[in-house]
Amino acid sequence: MVSTQPNQSPKALIVLRNVSKRYRRGLETIDVLSQVNLDIDAGEFVAFMGPSGSGKTTLLNLIGGLDVPDNGSIIIAGEEITGFSDSMLTAWRARHVGFVFQLYNLIPVLTAYQNVELPLLLTRLNKKSRKKHVETALSIVGLNDRMHHYPRQLSGGQEQRVAIARAIVSDPTFLLCDEPTGDLDRASANDILDLLQRLVSDYKKTVLMVTHDPMAAGKANAILHLDKGKLNSVSKGLATS
Repeated sequence: MVSTQPNQSPKALIVLRNVSKRYRRGLETIDVLSQVNLDIDAGEFVAFMGPSGSGKTTLLNLIGGLDVPDNGSIIIAGEEITGFSDSMLTAWRARHVGFVFQLYNLIPVLTAYQNVELPLLLTRLNKKSRKKHVETALSIVGLNDRMHHYPRQLSGGQEQRVAIARAIVSDPTFLLCDEPTGDLDRASANDILDLLQRLVSDYKKTVLMVTHDPMAAGKANAILHLDKGKLNSVSKGLATS
């Protein structure tokens, strides 16, 4: 279940209560998010839509621990992260969050295998265990036959698949996807969206996605609409129609 009303889902994986965020631009204070309440259960595929500047990416950054709110609380899997220090947030993100961006952020001198392995180098896994995790992640995204290719040898859609494999290789609690299809043609975008749907349906992942594309949003179970820093409504995606 996805709800913008407090106390609607007592077992929610992601809980925001009265979350606000503002930035200063010179002498001006800009309210980016205002008193946001949100409950998202585990296993949901949620799309965030709204005009530029509506607060979508800021909301994603707060949920992912890349930024901290000025007011309110954020609780993930029963853990209050709002008061975490920078070092605590860094360790928490490594355990719980997989990030997928519009630009794939792959390291060009590393193979697909090496790019996917990167997050695991910060763990205590030995080489054999890392190999098993990387091969599993690349198999899930359908690129086990491209693991020794470099980014320049891959299409845009394949590069994004590598980025998704890197995001899931440590088995995070949830995925945050910021315009994951924004740099792709329609066919490649549909392949990536189908993959995200499969991560939810087959692997029980929770996926939160910012997008400007109504067709992409329609792949989600629920669509959240933001405008001027407020969550205005929740609608069902085509995946639940």
